[in-house]
Amino acid sequence: MGRGKIEIKRIENSTNRQVTFSKRRAGLVKKAREIGVLCDAEVGVVIFSSGGKLHDYCSPRTSETDRKDANLVDGRLSRILEKYQTNSGKLLWDEKHKILNAEIDRIKKENDNMQIQLRHLKGEDLNSLQPRELIAIEEGLQNGQTNMRDKQMDHWRMRKRNGKMLEDELRMLCFRMHQQAVDLSGGMRELEIGYHQVQHDRDFTSQMPFTFRVQPNHPNLHEDE
Repeated sequence: MGRGKIEIKRIENSTNRQVTFSKRRAGLVKKAREIGVLCDAEVGVVIFSSGGKLHDYCSPRTSETDRKDANLVDGRLSRILEKYQTNSGKLLWDEKHKILNAEIDRIKKENDNMQIQLRHLKGEDLNSLQPRELIAIEEGLQNGQTNMRDKQMDHWRMRKRNGKMLEDELRMLCFRMHQQAVDLSGGMRELEIGYHQVQHDRDFTSQMPFTFRVQPNHPNLHEDE
């Protein structure tokens, strides 16, 4: 028995709706891929889910002249949309988007040029350069080496200056510690001298005869007489 026709209307159940979306999307992309391969057609598909997630597909280049760019996936869909805009006369984006797209292309070209210059500075891909370009690279490397040496000297001078400052601070700390030690030892010596003097006086007093230690003008002695 053949399958019955499904009524085309919104699926209320969210789980069933997501499952159906995934299946129909995969089938749509499959059909787009087949028509692109079988008929050598340029096909672009853009799908947004109900949650706003983007799904897109763009057929690869199949002609001999365009196979070199087959790995450049970015931009193929944009070229298809630009072709659609040119042939249909419908404006897909305004002048602001064109300016932004041109700015992106300019940045990409600058990045590519910088990558090429970086490879040249590393000594790679030099066979395609002219002698004048090689001289310019050599001068640039020499200037960079000179600047690097100057920077290293600046760091060395800074480290030497910081080391001298640390030595001066250490010398000052040692001097202060020595000064405090001298002051502390002087105070201890005075205490020791005072202690020995008091002890000497006590010893001298204890060795005196009893008669010398009693004062003659004591009032009790006069009364006894």
